[in-house]
Formats: sequence, C-alpha cells, structure tokens
Amino acid sequence: MAQFPNQSGPIGVFDSGYGGLTILSEIRKRLPMYDYLYLGDNARTPYGTRSFDVVYEYTRQCAEKLFELGCPLVILGCNTASAKALKSIQMTDLPVWNPERRVLGVIRPTVEQIGDCTRTRHVGLFATIGTVQSESYPIEIHKLFPDIKISCVACPLWVPLVENSEYDSEGADYFVKKYVDQLLAMDKEIDTVILGCTHYPLLLPKIRKYLPAHIRIISQGAIVAASLEDYLRRHQSMETLLTRGGSCQFLTTESVEKFKRSASIFLSEEISVSHIQLN
Repeated sequence: MAQFPNQSGPIGVFDSGYGGLTILSEIRKRLPMYDYLYLGDNARTPYGTRSFDVVYEYTRQCAEKLFELGCPLVILGCNTASAKALKSIQMTDLPVWNPERRVLGVIRPTVEQIGDCTRTRHVGLFATIGTVQSESYPIEIHKLFPDIKISCVACPLWVPLVENSEYDSEGADYFVKKYVDQLLAMDKEIDTVILGCTHYPLLLPKIRKYLPAHIRIISQGAIVAASLEDYLRRHQSMETLLTRGGSCQFLTTESVEKFKRSASIFLSEEISVSHIQLN
C-alpha cells in the first residue's frame, strides 16, 4: 500500500458518478479560493446496489488515487461511499498512507443539522439501496438525537432518471410520487425529509410537488460546504496545505466526452476533463 508525504495540493472530491458535482458546486461557491480535483468513477457506477466490500475497495482506490495526485484532503461526495467505506478508510488505510491526510464524508454534516430542522422529531430519508441498507443515517442520527424517529425509503430509479437526463420528464413524476407516497405511508408525522443522495437535488422540483408543503427538504450541498469551511477553520494545519488558485480539474474513469455531456446537467461551465485508469 502506498505512502504519501505531506504536501500542498487541491481539495479532492470523489463520487461514483455525477451526483458529487452538486456537492462540489456548493463547496466552490462557498470556498472559491482553493484548487479542486474531482474524480468520478463513472465506469463502475452505480455504487448504490453493490456490496460493502466492493464499495469499500472502489472508494479506497479512488481516495488513494487522489492522494497520489497530491490532494491532502478528500471529500467523499457520495452517500453510499460515505456509508459503506468512510470509516474503514479512516481507521485502516489513512494510518498507513499518512495519518495527517484526511477523508471526510457527507452523512455526518447532514445529520448534525437535523436536530434544528424537525419539530415533530419525525424525519424521512430518500436514499440509494446501499445507503438505506447500511443504516448509517439512523445510526448517526440516534447518536446525536436519540429521540428522533427516522423512516427510510430506497429509491433505486432516481439516480438513473438523473443520469439519463430524464429527471424533468413526465415519466419521472410516476417514480417520484411512488417513493414519496411510500414514505408518507410509513409515518404521517414526518416534518423533515433528507435527500440522502447527491443526485436527488435535480429531482427537487418534483419531490417538492408531491410532498406536503409543510415538510422541510434537506439537500446536502450547502450543508457540506458550510461544514468544510468550519472544519478548515478549526484545522489550520490542513488548511495551510491547500493550494489557492481557484482552479478545478475533472477526472473520469469513463469516456471524457460522455462525462462532459453528463456533467453539463449539473454544471453551467466549460470544464477540463481527463481520463484516468484505476487499479
């Protein structure tokens, strides 16, 4: 296993596909001064239906690659990777690679906000099959807020709708309403819903359409960005390792042209993309 010395470099952001671009966009809005390197493992997406061992191995390879390319800090902009791989990487791999490097996820920052969002203490979660099966959200929520009841619905068709540019189609309404109705049938007292997948913000208008107006929807991008800003304020030794040029580069394990086309769903700018081969 490789070892990486301390060095300055960009913030790495990883996702199995394109949803992490919603996280990256919000981070760049809040912290535009830093350099960023985004890695999409698009050739092996989706992660949401894969086993814990496979998600861990794929995520480990991607984090290792970003460290190899000079990133002192890596953000897992993917709920499935955060649920199934983050702790193993933090506990097993980082001490070998370099205990001063950091890998952060998107679940903990989201959970920390829930206590202030719900009045009824009944919360819903839309997520991938993998995130729901991991029970990461209930576990993390009950650590901080043991009085909150959380109901979880897996939405396996939402990511394909987004990645095939069908998120705004009439056909998408059926599948959005289907999962919204499932959640509402589980608990009538829900007043807050977490979008536990970084693809789901693109479906927000339709989700809002079918959820009762009083239910608050929590999208992760701005929360993760604010959490990262706070983290860097509290960890100056890491902050000083981050290069400041305002640049952003993109890597994909799939076709560069396909990445550019699909990324245009999430980004409103011309981007520089390179293909990368993992182990």
